[in-house]
Amino acid sequence: MTATATPPASRSRTPLAPAAAAPGGPRRQTGRHLMLGGIALLWLVPLLWAVYTSLRPYSDTTRHGYLSWPRSISLQNFSDAWSQSGMPHFFWNSVLITVPAVLGTLLFAAAVAFFVSRFDFRWNVALLMLFTAGNLIPAQVLITPLYRLYLLLPLPAWMSDSLLVYNSLWGIVFIHIAYQCGFCTFVLSNYMKTIPKEISEAALVDGAPVWRQFLQIVLPLCRPAFAALATLESIWIYNDFFWSLVLIQTGDKRPITSALANLQGQYFTNPNLIAAGALMTAIPTLLVYFALQRQFISGLTIGSGKG
Repeated sequence: MTATATPPASRSRTPLAPAAAAPGGPRRQTGRHLMLGGIALLWLVPLLWAVYTSLRPYSDTTRHGYLSWPRSISLQNFSDAWSQSGMPHFFWNSVLITVPAVLGTLLFAAAVAFFVSRFDFRWNVALLMLFTAGNLIPAQVLITPLYRLYLLLPLPAWMSDSLLVYNSLWGIVFIHIAYQCGFCTFVLSNYMKTIPKEISEAALVDGAPVWRQFLQIVLPLCRPAFAALATLESIWIYNDFFWSLVLIQTGDKRPITSALANLQGQYFTNPNLIAAGALMTAIPTLLVYFALQRQFISGLTIGSGKG
């Protein structure tokens, strides 16, 4: 007696369901893209207008108006702004202020953030709030007490000829470090809280002291946070106009942002020349952003998580 094998029941195959359409349909998506493109264009209008103005001679704009079609376009305004305002010297002043200020801010903020995030004590949160609260006060409110303190602080002889921070580039560096440490401490402390404490405990078992844990373990792991903060701090400190204008008296010691005032005459001001100078002033910030663009974009959400 032979048993006949029955074929297995054929499984019914259902066609794959089409991908779900975007909510709102293509028309709503197109409307959103047009709206975002229009907003982006509005943000670019001042920059494009500055470029357009800087390329036109002043005689052309006075004769035909700023809204007219240009009769001639040249780079003469950029050449005049570079030579008349002494931009190379003031660019160097900005470098002497920005680089030490950014490095000092990140170093001090990392030390405080390491102490706040890796050690548990009673006033942990209160200390972090104290550092952060300083950034909530406008700089204009602090100028009077800070100016009086600024006149009294001494400097080592190798930093200043007058032995005082007033009218000194180092004084501006110290102001930026003190004012920016709060924000950087808040961001770095939240980032360090995401690093597992088991790493520090294993290093402690191996005999690594606290300073070695800080320098050789925690700091290398915070490179994305340092890259994002270095981008922001470089742009903020470089673009500062208020502190250098108030606290530096000598004109040749001012950074490039304050030195743009040299392009304004007492009785006559050339807007085309100022537009060219402002565009050249913005070039270093663009270079810093494009150099650290990937790290900056990946670090936009640093410190937003709950520690």
